Amino acid sequence: MTSNKPAAAVDSTSITVALITLGCSKNLVDAEYMSGVMAADGMTIVSQPQDASVIVVNTCGFIDSAKKEAIATILDMADYKQDGNCNFLIVTGCMAQRYAADIAQSLPEVDAIIGTSHYNDIAKAIRRLYTEQNATARSGPRQQLPLSWTDFDPDHTLEHLHAGSRKLSTHYYAYLKLAEGCSNHCTFCAIPAIRGPQRSRPLDELLTEAATLLREGVSELILIAQDTTAYGLDLTGRRDLPALLRQLSALPFQRIRFLYAYPDGVTPELLEVMAAAPNILPYLDLPIQHASDSILKRMARKDNAAQLRAVLDQARAVMPDICLRTTVMVGFPGETEQDFRCLLDFLKAQKFDHLGCFIFSPEEGTVASRLPEQVSAETAQARYNQVMETQQQILQDLNSQRLNQVYTVLVESVSTDGVFYLGRCDWQAPEVDSLTHVLAEAQPLEIGQYYPVRIIEADHYDYTGVVES
Repeated sequence: MTSNKPAAAVDSTSITVALITLGCSKNLVDAEYMSGVMAADGMTIVSQPQDASVIVVNTCGFIDSAKKEAIATILDMADYKQDGNCNFLIVTGCMAQRYAADIAQSLPEVDAIIGTSHYNDIAKAIRRLYTEQNATARSGPRQQLPLSWTDFDPDHTLEHLHAGSRKLSTHYYAYLKLAEGCSNHCTFCAIPAIRGPQRSRPLDELLTEAATLLREGVSELILIAQDTTAYGLDLTGRRDLPALLRQLSALPFQRIRFLYAYPDGVTPELLEVMAAAPNILPYLDLPIQHASDSILKRMARKDNAAQLRAVLDQARAVMPDICLRTTVMVGFPGETEQDFRCLLDFLKAQKFDHLGCFIFSPEEGTVASRLPEQVSAETAQARYNQVMETQQQILQDLNSQRLNQVYTVLVESVSTDGVFYLGRCDWQAPEVDSLTHVLAEAQPLEIGQYYPVRIIEADHYDYTGVVES
């Protein structure tokens, strides 16, 4: 739906864009690159939607709750077309790619739909909208909105990662996206259908970008992909994450970590590289999804419980101080009480430092959505509650071990009440893990710097500490 505002000749330098991004860190990187594409075209990126002539909502479409959040955000942003300065509302990302026809039919407020092959075309799409608006003002409707740029081409999904200068939305840490798509075909996951098979970026390109991030003041580099441990398989036939980490660790980053590792890719070589480099954190994000062999098989995962235990045992043997994070799913079709007990027992035995839990969502088009023996919502919710209660009990034990210990904290901001500095220890990744509240009794702290902090209090998730003199 076009705006009712009078048409005027518009060049890129008069266009202001607010980009709202939802979902995971991989989506955040896509948004940062889109901002770079638009800025390179002369457009101005603004932080508040009320200041924007164009609003872009970069959506997640992974699970039902993410889709609901995306729809609510789109409707909220549509209000600015009526009450503010906004001319156009654009939807990008996973939900745009997956549900373009539904968005076009059900959300007439949306002026353009841009899928995951067309991030690099964002500025071109905006200019096209203004061209159509001006043509409509002169001679009547010529283009049926919304514009839809959602034809999927895997060869184009990395284009935006090369274009323009990336506009970071973070300050002292940044994500380095190693690959797009996924070649695993877990039965519950729609990502391969939305984003295609894995396509890794060349190693030299990643090293060049890492060097650029260093020059921009980034001290913590976080490697991400849908499956980071599969990096390079599509390029060289090898798992090249160890080779990449060796070269990245030679750069003067204070911290390097990677997220989204698959257990089958955690090799002895990878663990040895992690242990040998002082700036690669002993932190492993390993989403196991479940610990019942029958459920893992129904999920089309590549591991069984014994193999998962072996990987975790080896990681702890190589790095005794390793921090382990995982993600699990409850309510998967066919999950019996015995299967769920296997999961709980595994979690109690392994004592993960950080844990996220999802309730199974039957995603359209996935194998799991068609499996028999769907678990009731009530049972799935009860199991979710049990997992989280179990993890809280585990954290009580872990937290008692952290009290009075000194850790290095990256101070990133100040709390809203001005009482604490907010930062992260080595074993806290941004956005997904807890925070450390820091009291500085002797002198003010400098944002973006690292300080030794003694932990004096711990609740289930967050920590409080004081700077060691």
